Amino acid sequence: MSEASDIQAGDWIDRQMPVWLRPYLRLARLDRPIGTWLLLFPCWWSLALAAPQGNLPDGQMLVLFALGAVVMRAAGCTVNDIVDRDFDAKVARTANRPLASGALSLLQALMFLALLLLVGLLILVQFPLFAILLGAASLILVAAYPFMKRITWWPQAFLGLTFNWGALLGWAADQGNLDQAPVWLYLGGISWTLFYDTIYAHQDKIDDALIGIKSTALKLGTKTKPWLLVFAMVAIGCFAASLLVAGSGFIAFIALVAILLHMLWQTYDVDLDDAKDCLAKFRSNRFIGWIMFAGIVLDRLMG
Repeated sequence: MSEASDIQAGDWIDRQMPVWLRPYLRLARLDRPIGTWLLLFPCWWSLALAAPQGNLPDGQMLVLFALGAVVMRAAGCTVNDIVDRDFDAKVARTANRPLASGALSLLQALMFLALLLLVGLLILVQFPLFAILLGAASLILVAAYPFMKRITWWPQAFLGLTFNWGALLGWAADQGNLDQAPVWLYLGGISWTLFYDTIYAHQDKIDDALIGIKSTALKLGTKTKPWLLVFAMVAIGCFAASLLVAGSGFIAFIALVAILLHMLWQTYDVDLDDAKDCLAKFRSNRFIGWIMFAGIVLDRLMG
């Protein structure tokens, strides 16, 4: 079986939040911010790439995207938990989630989702029309993702399409259009997601096999590590192409080398049969996000 519940009893939600609010905060995954960071970083990378040489990325845009990442990650998790509530009840790691455990009803979750989407819309309309339309299109991916694990062994690829949409949206919000740089960034992000979410999926591979859920962890099995190397190399290649066409310099590519080394370390060191280690390696991808963002920003300032 998988490790015990991914909800940590006695955390800040239990200590500081009113009882009625706790299930909503857990449904939104506010107790586990790593998913928000992984959703946010492609947005911030794109904004940083769009900044002119000698300039920082637009501060207001950074804040709007940070708020948007919190809200849309919460919305995505809510959709996912609504669709997967019966499956989640059968998996040790997810059985205590609010819908699977009965802490929230389906109606309460749907009302919460409506509120999140309204807040997301209020953030989105701050952007140019092209970015608004592009952002609205991402809802198709958000709605479809939870069903992918039922029909394909590669739901992690579809998560990559969804989670990295901000690489396109950040550029569009700043520039009002799209270019090669955000497209290459998006493609690299998809491969990066395949990398980290395949590691993540190894936590649940036994339970998933028993209840009929598909994943790259089950598909790749003992060949996972060679595939992780492939995902890493494709991600680095696409990121390099994005930096090149955006006119980035030496500092950004030094950051990219550091990211490659980090991905190689994860691949070499991860114990795919240890759920705790898989989760730790998955969470370490926040460092990749920060390294890339810092590299692009410093490169722009020094350029």
